[in-house]
Amino acid sequence: MTTVDVSLSADEARRVALAAQGLLGAPDRRAGVRGVLRRLGAVQLDTISVLARSHELVPYARLGAVGRSAVESAYWTGGHSFEYWSHAACILPVEEWPHFAFRRRERRARGHRWHILEDREAACALVRDRLKTDGPLTTTELGGGKNGGEWFDWSETKIAVEWLLDTGEVVCTERRGWKRVYDLAERAIPDELLHDDIDDRECMRRLVAQAGAAMGVATRADLADYHRLKGEQVDAVLPDTDLVPVEVEGWGKPAWADPVALETSPRGRHRTTLLSPFDSLVWDRPRTQRIFGFTHRLEAYVPKPKRIHGYFAMPLLSGGRLLGRVDPGREGRTLLARQVSMAGRKAVAPMAKALWEAASWVGCEEVRVERCDDAKLAEALAHALAEGPGGV
Repeated sequence: MTTVDVSLSADEARRVALAAQGLLGAPDRRAGVRGVLRRLGAVQLDTISVLARSHELVPYARLGAVGRSAVESAYWTGGHSFEYWSHAACILPVEEWPHFAFRRRERRARGHRWHILEDREAACALVRDRLKTDGPLTTTELGGGKNGGEWFDWSETKIAVEWLLDTGEVVCTERRGWKRVYDLAERAIPDELLHDDIDDRECMRRLVAQAGAAMGVATRADLADYHRLKGEQVDAVLPDTDLVPVEVEGWGKPAWADPVALETSPRGRHRTTLLSPFDSLVWDRPRTQRIFGFTHRLEAYVPKPKRIHGYFAMPLLSGGRLLGRVDPGREGRTLLARQVSMAGRKAVAPMAKALWEAASWVGCEEVRVERCDDAKLAEALAHALAEGPGGV
């Protein structure tokens, strides 16, 4: 039986979560994008690009208008990060390479991901040789990714290089034109980190502890979801982490908090910003509902007539609350708010501010609202936007 010595109100838990995610208090601009990555432990990648790709939107939400080229450079130069399977396909700090040894072993034991090669050793040997001689290389440079059919009809080269990535012989340390750039792990990962000698239990312990620190306070399910672990894996290592059992008002489930997060009361300036739906603050829908009372889901893969909030609806964060959402787009130098919903008049000024800031960041000079689900709020938002970026 877990003994609970600490109780948090729902509001305290919300503030702890925001502070842990870097969205409450002064941003660490000196640490910059790499600091955001280290703090979060994982930044999800996704193919969708509306205002920008999701991995660009994550540091933007925390640091403000960081140049997009600077974001990419921070991720992909200097050997500071690599791409691997965490919450999904994610950018990870290179220091976490040893912690994913359990997943690499798991993939090796399974023997394949989706595709099975007739002669895996021969195909993998060709990839190894090319990378050793000519790497780092994209799939295209290795010989092409498809056989000519559907997207999943991969070439033998693509299957082989992805298998080597899954199992740790190959690593992706860069995206170039959205294509993975592959290199041999022995060349790309620092010697002191290039080892798989941490056993599965210790890998899990470190990842659960990291997830707890990144979320501030979390349930068992939250901790499991962050790096896509199993509940029983979390259970096995929780007692060996420094995470503190806590009771959170209204959660109805046991929770654990990062002891550092409990040392001081979270305070400081709240960011007003639009969030990627893949941002780690909101990527877990049940957690988002529990903390913010906000129901959200990505509708990009929902047929258009059935969408409620739009293709890539981005939640509006302001004052530590989720106050609405907007489905953005671009038309030349105009940022389009294709569909907007807001939680009353209190959300109007923050929405206008967030839209103007986002417009400036992506090089737009105008903001235009196409649809708002409340006529009175639409009028108020139009007036707020008309004041321009300096008036909100």
